[in-house]
Parts: sequence; structure tokens; C-alpha cells
Amino acid sequence: MTIENAFAKRRSIYSLNSKTNLSPQQITDLITHALKYAPSAFNSQSARLIVLYGKSYQKLWDITLRALSKVTPPEKFPQTLAKINSFKQGIGTVLFFEDGKIIEKLQQKYPLYAENFLKWSEQSNAMLQYMIWLSLSEHKIGASLQHYNPLIDDDIRHAFHFPKSWRLIAQMPFGGIAHKAEEKSFVSINNRFKVFD
Repeated sequence: MTIENAFAKRRSIYSLNSKTNLSPQQITDLITHALKYAPSAFNSQSARLIVLYGKSYQKLWDITLRALSKVTPPEKFPQTLAKINSFKQGIGTVLFFEDGKIIEKLQQKYPLYAENFLKWSEQSNAMLQYMIWLSLSEHKIGASLQHYNPLIDDDIRHAFHFPKSWRLIAQMPFGGIAHKAEEKSFVSINNRFKVFD
């Protein structure tokens, strides 16, 4: 498959199951390969990842559900519960972070660019997220990108013991594809794109 075909194939998959063609170790290898080769500003390599499987994976979504139960209107909670339960049917979740210590060092070393380093780190983290998403999709593993931070930050730091300098950016639950995504609609490319000679 060409990279262009991979772009078209990747979709947000919310309905997951535990049936995949790859073992957790093989999936972990894909993820660490992407982490190694993802671009970053000044080659800072400030992205940090935690991959959760098994009981740890279930714990993450239990924590998330408890946090959401405190802020979700009762009439909307059944939808929230169904969504979280669909994530729990998969096999794992990638937690994406940026290490603030690395960013602070860059800001001190290159004061001319200081105000840009946080923005650049988030852009490089987004590229890493996309690299991992494409890799999973290529192996017929469904995933979606979620953002329950900062609601869950303190609870998951307590549960998984990562450094305080790690700032949570996103969560990516993944697993087998229980239901394919619906057809994607597109606005006209002519409204989104220009070429000048």
C-alpha cells in the first residue's frame, strides 16, 4: 500500500473489539518505532508515551468514566457510558505526553524562540499521533484520538506514576474493528487549497 492510500484508509474507529492480527508486543514495537522516528523541533524528542494493556488499560477507562460521571448531565450519561465502554472493548490505549523539562531547557537555550517551543512541541506530538494512527490502520487495527485531559490528569498520574513534568496531550484507544466507520464526507478542495506560480 502506498502512503497516499494509507492516508485515505485511516479513520476514527470508536467501536472496538479484542481481535487483532498483531500481538501486544508487535503493536508496542510499531509504536516505539514511530516514537523513535517522529520529527521534533531542534530534534528535542520531547514526546513521551505510555502504552496500557490488560488491567492497566481497563483502569484508565474506569478512571475516565468516574471523572466524567461527576461532570456529565444525567440525561447525557448513557451516551458517555456507551462511548467509554466501546473503548474498553479494545486491547490498549496510548497516552501521549510532552515533557515540560525538555521544553523549558530549549526556552532557556534559545530565548529568541522561547514563546514558540510549546506550540512546536504540540505540533510534533500531533505528527507522532498521526504516525502511530497510520501504523495501526495499516495493520487493520482501529483507533481514535480522545482528549479527556485535564479532567483525568491527577488521577492517572497517581495510577501510573509518571513524572510531574509530563503533560498529557491525548489518549488513543485501539483494538480490533468491531464496526467500520461511516463514509467520510468532504468539502470542496477548491475551497481549501490554492496554488500560485
